[in-house]
Amino acid sequence: MTKPGPSSVFRDFLDSEAAGGLLLIGAAALALIAANLPATRPLYDQFTHLRLGPEDVHFWVNDALMALFFLLVGLEIKRELIGGELARPEDRRLPVAAAVAGMAIPALIYLLSGAPAHGWAIPAATDIAFAIGVLALLGPRVPASLKLFLTTVAIVDDMGAVAIIAAFYTDALNLWALIGAALTFGAMLALNRAGVTRLWLYTLGFLLLWALVLMSGVHATIAGVLAALAIPIRADEHISPLHRLEHGLHPWVAYAVVPLFGFVNAGVALDAVAGSPLAIGIGAGLFLGKQIGILGAVWTVVRFGWASRPAGASWMQLYGVALLCGIGFTMSLFIAGLAFPGEPALIEQAKIGILGGSLLSALAGWAVLRIFSPSPSGKGSGWGSREIGVTDGQPHP
Repeated sequence: MTKPGPSSVFRDFLDSEAAGGLLLIGAAALALIAANLPATRPLYDQFTHLRLGPEDVHFWVNDALMALFFLLVGLEIKRELIGGELARPEDRRLPVAAAVAGMAIPALIYLLSGAPAHGWAIPAATDIAFAIGVLALLGPRVPASLKLFLTTVAIVDDMGAVAIIAAFYTDALNLWALIGAALTFGAMLALNRAGVTRLWLYTLGFLLLWALVLMSGVHATIAGVLAALAIPIRADEHISPLHRLEHGLHPWVAYAVVPLFGFVNAGVALDAVAGSPLAIGIGAGLFLGKQIGILGAVWTVVRFGWASRPAGASWMQLYGVALLCGIGFTMSLFIAGLAFPGEPALIEQAKIGILGGSLLSALAGWAVLRIFSPSPSGKGSGWGSREIGVTDGQPHP
């Protein structure tokens, strides 16, 4: 008997994430072209440093618009933990183990490379939009269970990245602003406990929280995750504030915020510092560390019977997904800017490593999945269906 497929919410998420990922790929390619053509390089630099009010475009994208990205990340994490694919302990074992190892091994490889130690977290992140975008190029060849696995690993990975940013990439703290942020967050939680579902009240709270977190010295985008934790969630998606906000926010983030971030941050002269220890450490961490950590963790967990392999997925297909997790683009670029503030030369080197490692991971992952994923011979193989298969020699219903 075939299990029911993922909900329409999950299908919509994958479809929009795939389209957004392809748009992100295009934006990154356009930025690279603009940054490497003599005729367009000055225009690209002028755009990224264009003053809009008190700050430039780079600030408004990285510190303000990306707060919306982190708000969406927080909403997705909360939904998955409460009623989604991470709600049950047995469902969390495989993606949590894969994500933890997939962050630790890249960081270790980076540190062993002799690169500046403060950038250790740069290769630890996975870009879900970019990875899903590559999967979209393969169409229905890839089992839906693998797409679900990749998504849940990336969500757990995002949780780790948020914790790393808050703990290790925070400037000197402004105590009064921090107290104000804590009180604002407490007030938003109180609204939730009181049963208030008006989204405009939480929106005002989010804006105030963002301003206070910005002034506190903690990176302002953390306000997005905190605000998400305060948004009420209900079983009925039509009246649930969290679901309504997530559905309303996702197209803007996927089709505007993330591609704009990619365009503003991906522009780097490719002939500048490609052979630096920093670029090599990041590239090796993403390409080698991710595949070693994730596939090694999955094998260990399955070998000891702590969790089952995704239904219908072969080990080579899992290897292909582990390779795709080496696409660190958005979050890695974001952490690079936090790791080396005021050091443009190091940021440029980091970009080279991120782009190189991510591109190599994307091409290798696509090739492995293309070779080891046969063409579907019937219905039920698309984004929104689970597959019947064999897991570890045993039939999987």
